[in-house]
Amino acid sequence: MSTTLNSTEMVALVERYFASVDRMDLDATLACFEPDATFTIATFNTIYQGRDTGIRSMFERLNSRYSRVWHGSFDHVVQVPTRIASQFRVENTLKDGSLSVKNNCNFFSIRGTRFDAVQVYMSGDNSLA
Repeated sequence: MSTTLNSTEMVALVERYFASVDRMDLDATLACFEPDATFTIATFNTIYQGRDTGIRSMFERLNSRYSRVWHGSFDHVVQVPTRIASQFRVENTLKDGSLSVKNNCNFFSIRGTRFDAVQVYMSGDNSLA
């Protein structure tokens, strides 16, 4: 029997994911993804494949590049049981203390209780490269 999430649980998954990214908690971040997940940065035509390979490496680079990241001011649109779109503000603090502010939109596809695909549309430079 497969598990599906309701709209409240889908929003909670997305916000739990962003909270783990903000804490730079790599294990908690990766726990939100299926092993065969894909992570696409559509605005830069970049695709990362696999939770434990491509996606892990992407988040390792993010965590090493910034001293602080923050995601908030969320606006979610949910299509139960498998899709959610989230518009939000991003604040990335570089190691030198300079701040980069973005307004992004992510489209999440959910299989069971985890993401199997994420498509990112971001303003500004590619902070996930």
